[in-house]
Amino acid sequence: MPGIHGQRRTTHRARRRGARRHGLLAVASAVVAIGATAGLIEAGQDGRRTTAVPEPTPPPVLQPLPAVPTPTAAPPTASPSTVPTTAPPPSPRPKASRTSAAPTVTSPAPGNSLFRDPGSQVVEWVRANPDDPRRPLIESRIAAQPAAVWFAQYNPGQVAAEVRAVTRGAAAAGRTPVLVPYAIPDRDCGGASQGGAPDGAAYDAWIREFAEGLGAGPAIVILEPDAIALSDCLTAGARAARFASLARAGATLRAANPKARVYFDGGHSGWHPAPKQAAALRAAGVTTSGDGIFTNVANFRTTADERAYARQVLAALGGPSNLGAVIDTSRNGNGAPPPGQWCDPEGRALGQTPTTRTGEDRIDAYLWVKLPGESDGCSAAPGAFSPEYAHGLATG
Repeated sequence: MPGIHGQRRTTHRARRRGARRHGLLAVASAVVAIGATAGLIEAGQDGRRTTAVPEPTPPPVLQPLPAVPTPTAAPPTASPSTVPTTAPPPSPRPKASRTSAAPTVTSPAPGNSLFRDPGSQVVEWVRANPDDPRRPLIESRIAAQPAAVWFAQYNPGQVAAEVRAVTRGAAAAGRTPVLVPYAIPDRDCGGASQGGAPDGAAYDAWIREFAEGLGAGPAIVILEPDAIALSDCLTAGARAARFASLARAGATLRAANPKARVYFDGGHSGWHPAPKQAAALRAAGVTTSGDGIFTNVANFRTTADERAYARQVLAALGGPSNLGAVIDTSRNGNGAPPPGQWCDPEGRALGQTPTTRTGEDRIDAYLWVKLPGESDGCSAAPGAFSPEYAHGLATG
């Protein structure tokens, strides 16, 4: 996902309006089990959408779009026709409650070990719109796929139960959840997704509560999108404090659940050069407190570009050799849009369907971290589900 520094900074904030905080709504209602299979298994692949040719040295055209989490049950009413110059902070979940009714969407294909949140916006839209002509395609191509669950609200005293509701539901289904803690202090450097914990000590305590909900089963944690790649906006002292917080967070999460794999922010192939990103990742403790890096969250860079870039970053880190990478492929089927087009750009397509069997050395998984169809702020309010946009991605 791409950010806001000069040109990078302008583009970045906008992306956080669209990249979602997808499912932290699990306050205590039942999570629907979607099937049973233990371990990390293949989620199925869509080769049709991964044919873009990688650029050997991609120019830094798109900067990371801020990862705007899913809004509350009553989404903002801002006009979707224009991009505001100063966007309001996102309204993160949880919603009032999870539904206990079985979702009407098709279950993921057999062998898919990743968890699909039954309370996501797209699943709820499918359930509420049985007669919409776009429903079958959105249901089969998007709602049926597993995607990440975001926890973007600084809510001490509540986050452990919210995480636990998701991990218990995933465990009951024999699946692996993808979880996104998103509450780092000074989040988004004052951009559209600004917020987070008030300071480092408060964040440490929040992460400890988050870790309490992890349970004992397999889990994938996408730790604080943009927290490292966007850290140039901070003073040297604030950046060092953030990196120390991330290192403690990674260690806390892994100690709470040794089966949880924790990935640190690697930006994407059009942002920082690999050596620079690797140096920041090392300072943030990925080599001692993490299992690898994530790239392309809420962005559009091709899978081939991201594989190459992730391997460059891992090589620049110099070890340990067991570090891997996960790539957000949710909207990258047609690659990056023309320069300057970041807000629900036309002509994009769904990318590789989520899987933990990539067949690629050091690439641990292709994931949908940002749920396709959740708007960047043009087709709908930032973070809100847009059936028009979702249908466009599904047919792209």
